[in-house]
Amino acid sequence: MQKIVKLKNGAQAIIAERPAVKSVALLVMFRVGSRYESQELNGISHFLEHLFFKGTKKRPNTFILTQELDKIGANYNAFTSKDFTGYYIKVAQEQVHTAFDILADMLTNSLFAAEEIKRERGVIIEEIRMYRDNPIMYIDDLIEQSVYQGHSLANDIAGPEKNIRQMTRKKIINYQRQYYHGSNTIFGVVGHIKKEQAVKMLNQYFSGLRRNKKITVNSPWQTTQKQPRLLVDYKKTKQSQLSLAWPSFSRKHPDYLASVLLALILGGNMSSRLFINIRERHGLCYSINSSVADHQDNGYFEIRAGLNQDKIELAYQLIIQELKKIKTESIPIAEINKAKTYWQGKLALQWEDSLDYLHWLMKQYLDLGQTMEFSDLKKKINSITAADIQRVANYIFQQQRLNLAVIGPYRTKKYFNNLINKARL
Repeated sequence: MQKIVKLKNGAQAIIAERPAVKSVALLVMFRVGSRYESQELNGISHFLEHLFFKGTKKRPNTFILTQELDKIGANYNAFTSKDFTGYYIKVAQEQVHTAFDILADMLTNSLFAAEEIKRERGVIIEEIRMYRDNPIMYIDDLIEQSVYQGHSLANDIAGPEKNIRQMTRKKIINYQRQYYHGSNTIFGVVGHIKKEQAVKMLNQYFSGLRRNKKITVNSPWQTTQKQPRLLVDYKKTKQSQLSLAWPSFSRKHPDYLASVLLALILGGNMSSRLFINIRERHGLCYSINSSVADHQDNGYFEIRAGLNQDKIELAYQLIIQELKKIKTESIPIAEINKAKTYWQGKLALQWEDSLDYLHWLMKQYLDLGQTMEFSDLKKKINSITAADIQRVANYIFQQQRLNLAVIGPYRTKKYFNNLINKARL
């Protein structure tokens, strides 16, 4: 069972003892991501994430820092999202002090050397180009530009190349001071460690993380969409990537879990409706799935597919038919129970890994302000009815709130505008 404690630096910590494992995972998350950025600073959260690995006063360059982690067999990395930025290290239990020392050193004593900032610009620009050149990766950025039109949530996490080229050391340090402090931080520790030891080590190693006031979401998002939106990105490909999305729910919403179950039934696995119909029966794609994306105050429901360009119209019509069907026809209990069992099984497998479990706990706490035991979550999942799922489907799948993003060899929007008007929900 996890415990939540408050540390001396104003941060909160989630600690879960797992005496049966032989490792300890430490994850530090800051409530800041690309949605907190102005257009001028878009990309700075991600830039800063890279720079924490480039040297500290104690470990003055990236080679010394990473070599020390590699020689103990550590699993380590970092990530930036729309809502938060995280840094983690997982080590054998005997190396726990080294892990805490290195991560604390990175997050409180980084040099942000001018030559490292200059060098890292090129790395990040190549990362941006990698995502931009890969339609499977870039389609998610494109659909979020549509769903969150006019809001900072539409920003690409890595930012535009122009911003990265112009990002100064002064701007980076000011941004770090604004958001990287105790009151804006959540620590997570899972593994072969006692709660008391974890708290003591967090207070000891992270004492350099200063206190400041807690920062909340800069501008909540609420959809005002009243007609379908379409974004088409020209790329000379042999396969088209399509994403259909509708505004849905935040994790706090009472219908959030029902929307996840809806996504599983439609396209969550290889026996789901869209997979069987679009791929297995008609052979129109290799990949098709549906999922729910959630942020602190909102979310969206997405259906993604990589499609044969000659069969896009048929595939789109079949997708819309499946959505209309689930809105109007009662879902068999056996199908609902299968989706529930699948979901619970995946959670059990995911939680076997300490890092995955820790990430789930901390995101839950960031979004909800609390964590939930597996038994309680299972009860909530099992309480969802066919009527709940159908009601959620009717709320989400509305023609006027459809967002369609396409990547492929298309110079105009005309073909897809006609498709949207022809196959209507």
